[in-house]
Amino acid sequence: MNKEPVSRELFDEVMVPNYAPGSIIPVRGEGSRIWDQEGREFVDLQGGIAVTCLGHSHPGLIGALQEQAEKIWHLSNVMTNEPALRLAKTLCDLTFAERVFFANSGGEANEAAFKLARRYGWEHFGPEKNEIISFTNSFHGRTLFTVSVGGQPKYLEGFEPAPGGIHHAEYNNLDSVKALISKEKTCAVVVEPIQGEGGVMPADPEFLKGLRKLCDENDALLVFDEVQTGVGRTGHLYAYEMYDVVPDILSSAKGLGGGFPVAAMLTTAKIAASLGVGTHGSTYGGNALACAVAQKVVDTISQPEILKGVKARSDKLRKGMMDIGERYGIFSEVRGAGLLLGCVLTEKWQGKAKDFLNAGLDEGVMVLVAGGNVVRLAPSLIIPDQDIEEALERFERAVEKLTA
Repeated sequence: MNKEPVSRELFDEVMVPNYAPGSIIPVRGEGSRIWDQEGREFVDLQGGIAVTCLGHSHPGLIGALQEQAEKIWHLSNVMTNEPALRLAKTLCDLTFAERVFFANSGGEANEAAFKLARRYGWEHFGPEKNEIISFTNSFHGRTLFTVSVGGQPKYLEGFEPAPGGIHHAEYNNLDSVKALISKEKTCAVVVEPIQGEGGVMPADPEFLKGLRKLCDENDALLVFDEVQTGVGRTGHLYAYEMYDVVPDILSSAKGLGGGFPVAAMLTTAKIAASLGVGTHGSTYGGNALACAVAQKVVDTISQPEILKGVKARSDKLRKGMMDIGERYGIFSEVRGAGLLLGCVLTEKWQGKAKDFLNAGLDEGVMVLVAGGNVVRLAPSLIIPDQDIEEALERFERAVEKLTA
């Protein structure tokens, strides 16, 4: 095993340059604290971008992984396995879903969702019903199909020609959807209940209710991308519950494995029937290790006291960040839900979100950005109060220095 010392410079020598990681290399995590190679400690408000929903080195997840590792790691999809079946049953019991497809990432879950929507339209209404309506500023993954459905052209630049039959309406503008939707051609409307990469922008409740109605009237499927909002992130197991709008298909990933790569597409039995034998697949989807860990995640987070605790932590973190914003004139609002929060920079600080991220690192607190104008927070759903308080103190020191 190669145990040679590694540094940030090695990244530039051996890795494809599609990322620009910071200078620190974390080597250990416990709860909501992380330590780097030099032993410096950070309070983690990034959560791996809404992934490490139970923090780092959670004993329950370690136990589930170790227990399954001693049994069986992988089987081809020529067979099924017990952890996958148990997890699928749990997700069906806890949600609107009746059928589950497992994958490895949010992009793959969305790829499956979009393929299913087209296949369902083709099977039930004919080949003309293949168009997908998405929204500007949305993000659905990095495969060619999902990046085309996403509404941020910068992620598609240089990868054209893009798949056709995709239209983009304006988020939170129902009239813009009415102008595009067609009973003859539209097979699906795809929406994030809260746009994550697009700036932590929540959907208006009436907008989502209107989408549900439009889809019903036009024989189109409503697809919720809950890759970032799912698995307790908003204080509900899935955000559709918060809006009281039930989708036809839902994608889930990020927090589902608490850091172990796993994703799921949820849907009804009638719609799922369109993905018959051989129509879609995934080598690692439904992996026994991944599903065993995800089972523990879902069992833990679906407990009412955990979901209730998300709201209390959200209130504390939101108020703390807004107070800092008011004292230093840096935030116009803190928006979002649960522990997916976006601190929107005032006009003076527009485009400087990355500066706040870097200043936070210097003071020992890890935050995220969503574009150039929003500081994004997505910590563990069980982050202790004292860690929130410490994170706020450190972030305020960073802000004080940056704004001096």
